[in-house]
Amino acid sequence: MKLNYVPLLLLAALTIVGCREKNVNPASETETNEWIYANMKYWYYWNDKITDKPDYSKSPADFFKSLLYPFDANARPDGDRFSWIQESADELEASLAGESKTTGMEYKLVNFPSGTINVVGIVLYVIPDSPADKAGFSRGDIFNRINDQKLVNSNYVGLLNTQDKKTFGLAKINGSELEESTTKRELTPVVLQENPVFFDTIFTYGANKIGYVVYHQFIPQPYKATNGQYDKELDNIFTTFQRNNVNALIVDLRYNPGGYVSSATNLASLIVKGNSNDIFYYKEYNDEVTETNRKKYGDSYFYDKFITKPQNLGANLNNLVFLVSSRSASASELLINGLKPFMNVTLVGSKTVGKNVGSVTLTGEDRGIKWGLQPIVSKSLNKDKKSDYHTGFVPDIPASEGNILYPYGSPKDPLLSEALFKITGERVVRQARNVRVLQEEEGQEITSSIVKKAGGSNMFFDK
Repeated sequence: MKLNYVPLLLLAALTIVGCREKNVNPASETETNEWIYANMKYWYYWNDKITDKPDYSKSPADFFKSLLYPFDANARPDGDRFSWIQESADELEASLAGESKTTGMEYKLVNFPSGTINVVGIVLYVIPDSPADKAGFSRGDIFNRINDQKLVNSNYVGLLNTQDKKTFGLAKINGSELEESTTKRELTPVVLQENPVFFDTIFTYGANKIGYVVYHQFIPQPYKATNGQYDKELDNIFTTFQRNNVNALIVDLRYNPGGYVSSATNLASLIVKGNSNDIFYYKEYNDEVTETNRKKYGDSYFYDKFITKPQNLGANLNNLVFLVSSRSASASELLINGLKPFMNVTLVGSKTVGKNVGSVTLTGEDRGIKWGLQPIVSKSLNKDKKSDYHTGFVPDIPASEGNILYPYGSPKDPLLSEALFKITGERVVRQARNVRVLQEEEGQEITSSIVKKAGGSNMFFDK
């Protein structure tokens, strides 16, 4: 949700967006900080922790940081891990809608061989028609050099985190060894809009008709559009599942860091074994937001229900499996938590991030303010008022994809293989790699490009 700063009564409405006036004089840093303080004192989930004597002389970024109630595992385990500020409100809004300057290649970085300072990048997926796609990159490709420099712990940040043209040197993992190649691919980042609805198929094993869909981010439509294009694409996939009598569903969220709650509600409504009168989730705000909005809207302001979807599969599903990982966060976890009271949910993969809080986008363009804020404003709970996943969901069936990745939809993929086994009771392909081999291949993961998406694993409201 995008909000400009307005008087308190209107802020409470959560639907007011200030006009984009032209020729507004740029705000000074002090004026910007005053705007930041007023918004944070009203919206911030931990607003009772904000100082009454702020230092307006700080830069906006430092000033914003000084207002936060930061997470600390020992001193503040209930603290904030996710609020942030961005110098360009326009860039903030675009990134949350899936538009960014990128090569179109998402990857993870690992120390390989494990225990060394050597860094390799493993391509997780490639956006169609992106520079990476046109250069021939695909899921599972491996690189260990940028501009002829070998990646190590001390240089990978500087080499990868630029918007300049780069030359990637490819390599191959062979057991516990890395084999470098002479293949090089040159990429120049461009502004791209990513479609999060990435892959779908149907598996048939005996009486099991299994729908499989890969969903990379909760985004309803392209940046600045209002057509709900991506939500409609999911609807169409579920229409196909329905027509083909799908009775089991696998939703791949392993690289989904979150996004818009409206899209989570849409997907949940396609899956749930219930009806539109059931509550999907509750929203818990600070006392001030709670008081002003309860007076204006009543209790219905603090929960969202499922919506009626003719494509809903819930009544036909015998199994519901989510593929998850350490990159699955926020809206992904909201979806899982919201469905748990209604269905038997199985998680395959590794522990999720643990983000049970949501944010809003605050902008002040009508006041000459270029900055955008994304503060945490609420905590989410399911129908049973449970929100006990702040440390992440632990998978029912642990599984690791390793460093040798298979195409989406391949039963050789370890996560998909375990999901199919859970549903069918049989191994649909011979396991090529046992747990010991996977552990040898795994290396020590450093980070991934996924963490930059969805505003750093956020979920946000857009009503």
